[in-house]
Amino acid sequence: LRRQLVRFSGGERGVHESIATLAKLLLAFLGTIVIFQAWGFDVSSLTFVASVLGVGLGFGLQNLANNFVSGIVIGLERPVQTGDYVSVGDLQGTVRRIGGRCTVIETADRTSILVPNARLLESEVVNWSHGDPVVRIPVPVTVAYGADVARVRQALLEAAHGHRRVLSEPRASVQFLGFGESALEFRLLVWTGEPHGQQQLRSDLYFRIDASLRRHGIEVPF
Repeated sequence: LRRQLVRFSGGERGVHESIATLAKLLLAFLGTIVIFQAWGFDVSSLTFVASVLGVGLGFGLQNLANNFVSGIVIGLERPVQTGDYVSVGDLQGTVRRIGGRCTVIETADRTSILVPNARLLESEVVNWSHGDPVVRIPVPVTVAYGADVARVRQALLEAAHGHRRVLSEPRASVQFLGFGESALEFRLLVWTGEPHGQQQLRSDLYFRIDASLRRHGIEVPF
């Protein structure tokens, strides 16, 4: 069924997975009833037993049912899709698979984390790839008192200029945040179209900022 859906309708993979999962469960249920009737069992006599078992299973499988329904909702509404770069609490990584019970997120060190589907709907999720993938990356920098703030701004912009992951539009900018206890506080703001590489981008910019500050004779507070 999944292959036929992909073949004839195209569309999103999550929708096909959800429809195929529902169809599989429905066919399994109907097939079980047909087999019992073929063997001569009176299916109607099992109604009371099924109701008792249903109540017990209902209490025991609340979390499983919650995650299963959440997986169907995610597949139909597609707030998170396979390949998206997301942040869930302290966890940050790429969505590799959305299953019936949990979603597999692969971190930067290629560790697969299984996140219950219900958590993706009940908690705040930052989807860096949703809609427009262009995001702004803040890079805080402090310099020693006595530095020429105009030269600091020039040095930070020079560090951002020319990096392959930094977009030329929107342009990078520098904010003077204020006077700290022992340093002048700035923030370099750059834009990138590769949100999954933001950690490496921030690291690269710090290397370039250090070199640029040294060229301009600007000291970092001890």
